[in-house]
Amino acid sequence: MLLGSKFQAFMEASPVSVMVRGTLERILHPETVNQLFIDNAVSQYTLKITFAQCVQIMDAVVFKLEPSVGAWVQNNGHTLSATRQSLYEKLQRIEPAVSAALVHHSGVELLTCAQNMKRAPKAGLPGFRLRVLDGNHLTGTEHRLKGLRGTRAAALPGQALVLYDPRYDLITDTIPCEDAYSQERALLDQVVPLIARKDCVIADRNFCTTGFLFGLWRRNGYFVIRQHASTLTYETVGKARRAGKDGLGRQLKEQSLRMTDRATGETMLVRRITIPLRAPNKKGEKELYVLTNLPAEKASACLVADLYAKRWTIETAFQQLTQDLRCEIDTLAYPRAALLGFCLACVAYNAVSLVKAAIRATQEKNFVEEKLSMYYLTLDVARVTGGMEIAIPKEEWTIFRRMSQPEFLATIIDLANRIRPEKYTKHKRGPKKKQPKKTSGKRFHHVSTARVLAGKQ
Repeated sequence: MLLGSKFQAFMEASPVSVMVRGTLERILHPETVNQLFIDNAVSQYTLKITFAQCVQIMDAVVFKLEPSVGAWVQNNGHTLSATRQSLYEKLQRIEPAVSAALVHHSGVELLTCAQNMKRAPKAGLPGFRLRVLDGNHLTGTEHRLKGLRGTRAAALPGQALVLYDPRYDLITDTIPCEDAYSQERALLDQVVPLIARKDCVIADRNFCTTGFLFGLWRRNGYFVIRQHASTLTYETVGKARRAGKDGLGRQLKEQSLRMTDRATGETMLVRRITIPLRAPNKKGEKELYVLTNLPAEKASACLVADLYAKRWTIETAFQQLTQDLRCEIDTLAYPRAALLGFCLACVAYNAVSLVKAAIRATQEKNFVEEKLSMYYLTLDVARVTGGMEIAIPKEEWTIFRRMSQPEFLATIIDLANRIRPEKYTKHKRGPKKKQPKKTSGKRFHHVSTARVLAGKQ
């Protein structure tokens, strides 16, 4: 163990907190963060407050160590070399490209670590890298800005497209957008350059456009995407044929389509998998059509249907970002500040994912997938980190930056071996009970709980 005696008490009481804090120290140390700012900022520059300081402050808010930026300043304002107002002005001008660079950096750094962990999840599609694409709209903020005070409508600070690696549970890239009303498809041109050879993008039909699919194809990428009814130019090739049954016993069909890019005249032959629904959806549709350019010898129709179902894994990630980490901070009304908060929550999510990978490597089989509670894990981190920051000087944490990757992984694994699994185990509830019929409350506006319980007894 490379950590000194000052870490000992926290390694025994809350090894998870040391793991998360050490991982963030490794990927977000000031020199790297400030260099990301220099490399990606276009018009903004550093005067008194560095980008690394902004990241440190927002990190505390995301992990719920502080309830707001203002609360952080109240407790730690003496460490800033500028005023509170200067800090707010710095946050509201952080360019989206800089925030996105933080997420990309964390995804690259932690992916190599996760790949070297034991018991890594099996590849969903051997020989390819799955990347789930979806959009996330940030919820409404408080009406703090002058222009928002005259409306009761929700003030939406922005949105982001997210690329997620379901195998290693990492958010690898984000495309932040300040305009919450902007069409998600308008951001797809920024997604295509992020796709590498043999990447396979899984997405819903909102992203099914000719330009996007041909863009992936030109980069030697692949896709599993639900067909949109009106955004493609194509013709069917041959008849639909039976293609086996999926895991739910539904009879699948497969047919070839020849798609055409009118702008360039290029054509592409793709496979269309028809998935019957057990019952019509809200739009009355009885079947789903999923398009893919994966070769049949690499991915059967049944596998394609299973891969398309994996798009829901990103919804779980979004839920954890919202509930367990504060990706939506309602006091950050300026779009760029809100998007920085969201991107830092993605970085924090990645740090926790590495912790989960270490737990998977050391605890009983399937513990992470079936029993681990993200709520209790992040709660323990928030509860302990404040005291840990006081007890362990900042300079002591720099050891995580100086470690080689094998040393870092050995340290994380050693800490994971010290975890008491029962502290972070879910308590699954039983089946939901049918709700009783409720009175309106118009005549009696309140009731005595004690009397109601006594009456039931």
